[in-house]
Amino acid sequence: MILDLPLARASLDPDAEARTRPGLLEDVLAEADTAVVLVDEIGHLAVRDAALDLIPAAEHIPPPGTVHVHLGRTASGAARVLAIAPRDARRDHHDLRRIMARMTPEDLGIAVPAVAIANWHHAHRHCPRCGRATEVTAAGWVRVCRDCGLDHYPRTDPAVIMAVTDDDGRLLLAHAAHFPAGRYSMVAGYVEPGESLEHAVVRETREEVGLDVVDVTYRGSQPWPFPRSLMAAFTARVVGTPWPRADGVEITDARFLSRADLATAVGAGDITLPGPASVAHSLLLDWYGGPVP
Repeated sequence: MILDLPLARASLDPDAEARTRPGLLEDVLAEADTAVVLVDEIGHLAVRDAALDLIPAAEHIPPPGTVHVHLGRTASGAARVLAIAPRDARRDHHDLRRIMARMTPEDLGIAVPAVAIANWHHAHRHCPRCGRATEVTAAGWVRVCRDCGLDHYPRTDPAVIMAVTDDDGRLLLAHAAHFPAGRYSMVAGYVEPGESLEHAVVRETREEVGLDVVDVTYRGSQPWPFPRSLMAAFTARVVGTPWPRADGVEITDARFLSRADLATAVGAGDITLPGPASVAHSLLLDWYGGPVP
């Protein structure tokens, strides 16, 4: 069964066939029902009470250097345009990670691609082949190097995250080196070149906790725009009840927990669970059978 992951939302028709039309952004910004989504230079969104602070296009006065992106159209046909510009002091800007659990699915379907494409633009101002400055084309979806002629498209880095269980049905949880004290999550990692998603699950589990897994099963995916990942969720199983061995570099502690063990640890404050908008949270609740008390 595929999981219903919280960031796997599509609020907009991407209107991709229109992106190469000359003058598209100017035409779209002139439409009466167009609204602008603001993201600052470090990828923080303009929000109001955890809702997107949309600006009518007629009121949008972009400062010099603003990059516009045609995000697409709502079900009613209204365009949504991303504006990547310096922070507007009149509006509250927030890291999406801190507010996404409180946002509506409709807003998430706009906010997640907006932050992802803004992060891509921030990182690709110069051509990786010749080092010259790139120019924005295709309504914000391509950056072209006029010197060497190379077109650059938004990239996504695939990653896997897995709920690993043993023969007793216990779940593997791990503490990553960069986590705050008490925070535990699933084992995860990036897919390497030439590797399938399933092979990445096997390799990352072996590398990080010294366990070999079987029965690797896909459960769903969602974008994770920090800065540009696509998280693919899996379940997997170890044969028997072996003890995990943390690698000591990326993972500093790993343990198998029964449902009763987890509830006790969470209740005592010894373990903090992954955030509710994460894939790890959905995988954990699916294994537990509901919210952890």
